[in-house]
Amino acid sequence: MRLLVLCTHNSARSQMAEAWLKHFAQELGVDLEVHSAGTEKTYVKEEAQRAMAEVGLPLEGHRSKTLLEVPDPWNFHLVLTVCDQAKEACPAYPARTLKRHVSFPDPTGKPLEEWRRVRDALGRMSLFLVRNLKEGQVPSDEALAQAAWGA
Repeated sequence: MRLLVLCTHNSARSQMAEAWLKHFAQELGVDLEVHSAGTEKTYVKEEAQRAMAEVGLPLEGHRSKTLLEVPDPWNFHLVLTVCDQAKEACPAYPARTLKRHVSFPDPTGKPLEEWRRVRDALGRMSLFLVRNLKEGQVPSDEALAQAAWGA
């Protein structure tokens, strides 16, 4: 299965989600190819790198990229948007695929504690998603949000 995490700049939330999803797929033995991209390209933010390094998932080697820089960009089983701007752009994604959306706030400009809060929510959502994929299920947006935020 191929999964794309889409965000606006591919600089923080989508990068963290990609790392979490790859980690849990490997940990749970799920054959899952994960990529992330942005509707625009910038750079991977230092705070995202720092927050992920704290949980043993450094983002070294990660770079911000657009959809057209991802291998076989029109062939994903699941596209997961993690910010509202990317969700709005996602309907332009021309391939037939399952789409899921969970809104994560942009921690840019906020203290590291907010980066950790978003990182941990992305981790909970990623674990829930990979566990469901292992069982052949794709959870709803609502179930993914519940896993992330518990609300």
